Amino acid sequence: MKLFDVYPLYDVNPCRGKDVYVYDDQEQQYLDLYGGHAVISIGHSHPHYVKSIKEQLEALAFYSNAVQNPLQQNLANAIGEQSCLHDYQLFLCNSGAEAIENALKLASFHTTKKRIIAFHNAFHGRTSAAVAATDNPKINAPLNKQQAVSFVAFNDTHALETEIAKGDVCAVIFEAIQGVGGLDEPSEEFIYEMENICRKNNICLIADEVQAGFGRTGTFFAFQKYKITPHIITMAKGMGNGFPIGGILVHPEIKAAYGMLGTTFGGNHLACRASLAVLDVLKKERLQEKAAVLEAYFRKRAAALPQIKKIKGRGLMLGLEFDFEVAALRKKLIYEHRIFTGGSSNKKLIRILPPLTVQEKHFDYFFNALELALKSNG
Repeated sequence: MKLFDVYPLYDVNPCRGKDVYVYDDQEQQYLDLYGGHAVISIGHSHPHYVKSIKEQLEALAFYSNAVQNPLQQNLANAIGEQSCLHDYQLFLCNSGAEAIENALKLASFHTTKKRIIAFHNAFHGRTSAAVAATDNPKINAPLNKQQAVSFVAFNDTHALETEIAKGDVCAVIFEAIQGVGGLDEPSEEFIYEMENICRKNNICLIADEVQAGFGRTGTFFAFQKYKITPHIITMAKGMGNGFPIGGILVHPEIKAAYGMLGTTFGGNHLACRASLAVLDVLKKERLQEKAAVLEAYFRKRAAALPQIKKIKGRGLMLGLEFDFEVAALRKKLIYEHRIFTGGSSNKKLIRILPPLTVQEKHFDYFFNALELALKSNG
C-alpha cells in the first residue's frame, strides 16, 4: 500500500532526538530550529518527560471521559498557575485543529449565531470550520466553503465594525502573532479596539495560541502581552512536546452543559502526563523567561547580516525576512549545514521555532551557517 501523497518531503529520516538535535538513520546530527512546527517545547527526549510518560504507560494509558481522571484537574491547576488564568475552565482534546473546532462551536452555542470573522493570512487548521477560517482558498474544499466566514485585515477597525454590524457574528478569532501566515502582529491599539467591539456586541473573542502558547513568546500565551480577556483560548503543539494533545480555556461567562462538547481520546492519561511534564520543565528551567533573553541575542546576531531585511516575531517565535524567496536557502541549510528551519505562506520568510532549551551557542552556529549559505547563494 502506498501513502497518500500530500506532503512534499525533504530527504532526511530522523530516527532519534536529544534536546535541540535530531539524528538521522546515518547518525548525522541536525540542529532543530523548527521543533516540528513549534511542537518541541522542552527539547527532544527530555529525561523528565520520558520518565513521566513511561510511568503512566506502565500504570494506565487510556480510559474514557465517562470516569474520573484526576490528571485532568492536575493539568488544569498547573496551566492556571503558570498562565495566571485561574478563572478559566479547561476542555481537553487531541490537536490544534480540534481545539479550534471546539472553540468555534462553543462560540456559536453561546451567541446562537454562526458567522466567523478571521484575518488575512490567518491559519487555524485543516478541518471543517478551522480551515474555513484559514485564509488559503487552495486548502478549502467546497464542503468547507459552506461555513460562514469573513476575512478582514489586521488594524482595519472600520472593516471589523462593518462586518459585525450585520448582526450574525458569533466569534472573532485571531493570532496575536501569526504562525504560518508569516509572523505578522496586529497593533496594540487594534487589539484593544477588537476586544471592545466584541464585548459591546456580545461576540466571542477567540485567541488562537496553538503555535504561540506555553511560553514560546516570552509570556505564557502571546496575547498576554496585552491586558485583554478572550472568551476562549486555544492551545496544542508545545503543550505536549510531541504527544498529541490540545485544549481550550473557557471564560466563566460561557456556561457548560452536558453533551455540548465531547471527545474519545482528549484528556487521556498519557496526554495529561505528557503536558504536566512539559509544565514541570518550563517552570523548573525557567524556559519562558529565557525565551525573552534569547530573542534579544537572536536579534543582535541577525542585525549583523545585511541580507536580512526584517526580523519578525517575539520570544522564540521568530522570523527572518529577505528580499528573495527562501526555499533554496532553506534546502542549503538542511543538506549542507544540517539545520532545520521553517517556511510560511510568506515565501521570503524563514521561521525559527526551536525548542525553548536552545542556547546562544546554537544561534551562533545557525548564523555562521546562514552567512555561508547566503554567500554561496549569491
